[in-house]
Amino acid sequence: MITGTGITKTYRQRGGVLPGREVTALRGVDFAVEKGGAVSFIGESGCGKTTLGRIIAGLETHDSGEIVIDGVAMSSLKPRRREPYFRRIQLIHQDPYSALNPARTVYQTLEAPLVLRARQTGRPRSWVDERAAELLTLVGLEPGYALPRYPHQLSGGMRQRVVIARALTVDPEMLVADEAVSMIDVSLRLGILALLKDLRERLGTSVVFITHDVATARYIGADGELYVIYRGQVVERGSVETIISDPVHPYTQSLLSAIPVLHGLERPGEQPVVPTEALNESRPDGGCLFARRCPFRTGRCESERPVLGHVGGTPQAHACHHPERRSVVAMPLGVGEGHV
Repeated sequence: MITGTGITKTYRQRGGVLPGREVTALRGVDFAVEKGGAVSFIGESGCGKTTLGRIIAGLETHDSGEIVIDGVAMSSLKPRRREPYFRRIQLIHQDPYSALNPARTVYQTLEAPLVLRARQTGRPRSWVDERAAELLTLVGLEPGYALPRYPHQLSGGMRQRVVIARALTVDPEMLVADEAVSMIDVSLRLGILALLKDLRERLGTSVVFITHDVATARYIGADGELYVIYRGQVVERGSVETIISDPVHPYTQSLLSAIPVLHGLERPGEQPVVPTEALNESRPDGGCLFARRCPFRTGRCESERPVLGHVGGTPQAHACHHPERRSVVAMPLGVGEGHV
């Protein structure tokens, strides 16, 4: 199990129009991922979800807060002693085209980590070849076809499967999938999502799914938790089905409103929630971060920052002063159940 408490991250802009300007990526984020569980982080581009995923995978440091893995606080360990913990968490990159070395065959890509693992565990060299073929079979590729080929000789879907196979070479307990299907042809997306879902069910591997697509989050972990992130703050947190069927925060409602619905499938009384203006990062952060874009805002929203909690007796936690002012909006029936 991995938990995070009060995770913050700030970047300083280099060059550009405003050199030295600080950009806050994460604002005191709390999260928890159970062993074998599924957690999805959703939000628009630039909300901080990828930064959070890299922090979870140990590829990025955070400014403050604490990461705890199996009861051990990472801040109490030196960097070298953290490596075994973060090795159990592997990142599946968004872009399968740049994630693989074009000068290495698929076999060479899988061989390097497997040879190291064979040395550590005292296994014979023959195990490396057997395991490489086994991993490719596990992710739905034919070893005889894929192993001798270079990345450019494979389709986008095949390359993403190789990336997943490489992540599995160290027998991870958790996979962090960062927009794992966003750069793949639509016709191949369901296959990759089904693979991740199958790995979770068969191997007991935890999955952290980072996406802007609510439907894919629902498909991967319908029984898991959903974290909605806006400008580095978790604005809504709860079970996937609860949030999708009855979203509280206006930002969550706007994300669901953006899903196209075929004429005739609209729900009675459903009204879309559309932000009143474009995102402007230069505005002061005195009140609710979404206040200037929220169609339900009041004076309190612009002066007081809401805290994540169960205000109004809602089953999910949310950061909104007026949960009663929400519109009637929910994900269309059937979306996320194959229509991805």
